[in-house]
Amino acid sequence: MIFGKHKPEKTSYGIIGLGRFGSALTAELAMADADLLVLDRDEDKVREARELTENALVVGNLDKKTLMDTGIQNCDVVVVCIGSQMEVSILTTLNLVSLGVPTVIAKANSPEHGEILEKLGAKVVYPERDMAIRLANRLDNSRVLDSIQLSEEINISKLVIPDRLAGVSILEANLRSRFGLNIIAIESGQTVTDNIRPDYVFQKNDTIILCGSRDGLFRLNEWNEENHR
Repeated sequence: MIFGKHKPEKTSYGIIGLGRFGSALTAELAMADADLLVLDRDEDKVREARELTENALVVGNLDKKTLMDTGIQNCDVVVVCIGSQMEVSILTTLNLVSLGVPTVIAKANSPEHGEILEKLGAKVVYPERDMAIRLANRLDNSRVLDSIQLSEEINISKLVIPDRLAGVSILEANLRSRFGLNIIAIESGQTVTDNIRPDYVFQKNDTIILCGSRDGLFRLNEWNEENHR
């Protein structure tokens, strides 16, 4: 089935390219019951994608006319998951932007590739680099449960509180002034709260979600390690 002009209330997504990144993204969005339109030239990959969404099409050419025929211009967000073929990635992104797709996200394999895509009007992602950063954050600090990089300077990290913070209030810990880290939420036992009160006293094994730089997180870890030297 081809996407028509009428859009449902929920966000619709287009995925172009069913490599590892595109296939994983398709699977995650399908699990979230998102409206999906998936394009690839490999019939076997499209056949597999049809187990997740009926809107999976074999497309051998990604020129503007072919893209229009699929109806992908009616999607709210289109992700170009083509990395290795830079020329195809760039031309496809250009076509999508010119077709008026509200949000075009494109995978890049290098800073130069990403710079061109950004100039065309796309939001750029670097899946391999971002995964490496998340893994590095977890390896460098065993207390980090997960980390998402929003920009070069801003990370959101979930971690078990350092031992030195147990029994210390938020006001006394003063993480913002010491390390440039802001507490977004606290998970204590089965309770999660985003009402961060300065008189709250950290309990052992509390989990906190912090926003700040990776450097700030490292300095927090070093400060905690000083207690064990």
